[in-house]
Amino acid sequence: MTPVSVRKGSSPIILGFPHAGTHVPPDTAADLNEAGRALADTDWHIDRLYAGLLPDITTVRANFHRYVIDANRDPAGVSLYPGQNTTTLVPLTDFDGQNIWTTPPTESAISPRLSAFHTPYHAALETEIARIRDLHGVAILFDCHSIRSRIPFLFDGTLPDFNIGTDRGKTCAPEIEQAVNDICKTASGYTCVLNGRFKGGWTTRHYGRPADNVHAIQLELAQSTYLEAEHAPWTYDPTKADALRHHLTRILTTLASLVPTAGATQ
Repeated sequence: MTPVSVRKGSSPIILGFPHAGTHVPPDTAADLNEAGRALADTDWHIDRLYAGLLPDITTVRANFHRYVIDANRDPAGVSLYPGQNTTTLVPLTDFDGQNIWTTPPTESAISPRLSAFHTPYHAALETEIARIRDLHGVAILFDCHSIRSRIPFLFDGTLPDFNIGTDRGKTCAPEIEQAVNDICKTASGYTCVLNGRFKGGWTTRHYGRPADNVHAIQLELAQSTYLEAEHAPWTYDPTKADALRHHLTRILTTLASLVPTAGATQ
């Protein structure tokens, strides 16, 4: 199993999938308990949801599961949301706060996992960002995520359908944030929030450098928007998904059209 899969395109948009993978090495799987082996916190079918939305687009997909090591966490282990419940670089619990290990990973286990999984994923992402910026003078990283809409351990109530994160406008040009927010806000039948509970993970915050013509934005989708139900077997609902894909296509197409403007403003 290669830790990362890359599809190279010439579009100015790069899709990142840090949580689509389900591979767990056998020695790690042996240390997971029943809750951990369920892999419930996967961004189920998120790569399928985005497939074919924009011609010739670059994708970077982590093939390993976030329980091995989370590709969207700071490699130094710094919390994304200090003072709030969240999961760590190598999670000890699932999103419901339940322990996922029979034998928890030690600190010494983290370094090999960084080298084998986290580092290759981000090396691939850095390579593609540099390549696309060389092609267009600007690159837009669109970080693709999904999560169950109700997780009391992480947030109160029901999550909006579209959760846009730009670290309060720091990771992309204003017109990029506004374009995504406008499309999501006007999508009939869906709810939306900008920089709510999810303000952009480490990937978005790390790569989003508008002054260097690299823009990053995260979209966290409620899984109720495209799954039959938010529990196992996590079945993809083509009817729901097709309706959602219409809006995702609008977002990506609009962002691609903004590239000359985004580059010119920096």
